[in-house]
Amino acid sequence: MKAFNIICCIVFVASAALQYNDEDPFLWMPLYLYGAWLCYLAAKGRYLWRAYALGIVIYSAFIVYFLVFKQGALDWFQHHPAKDLVKSMKAEKPWIEETREVLGLLILVAVLAINWIAAKRRNRRLSR
Repeated sequence: MKAFNIICCIVFVASAALQYNDEDPFLWMPLYLYGAWLCYLAAKGRYLWRAYALGIVIYSAFIVYFLVFKQGALDWFQHHPAKDLVKSMKAEKPWIEETREVLGLLILVAVLAINWIAAKRRNRRLSR
């Protein structure tokens, strides 16, 4: 788990740094840095399961927002080939950016869920 969390921490810090030139860096940078911070703590052996739950709720709410209200990501999932997402870093169409944002949020949710499960297992072992 330590190597997993170190890698995820580095990826999330890099993702936050890439948001610097985005339209809304003040939203995305903290979202990625929160995930990086939790992975950093987990790599050091500190699991904050309540913080994971909070992150999962917040990230999931953003996913629902993008899928229900913006619908660009939902449109891509239904109609567009995957190569359009990675063809270039420039998002020429709004659904490309929205889909990338949803996928980033899904990765954050998955990593926090993995750490949340690890935290629960660790607490059970320590309470025995």
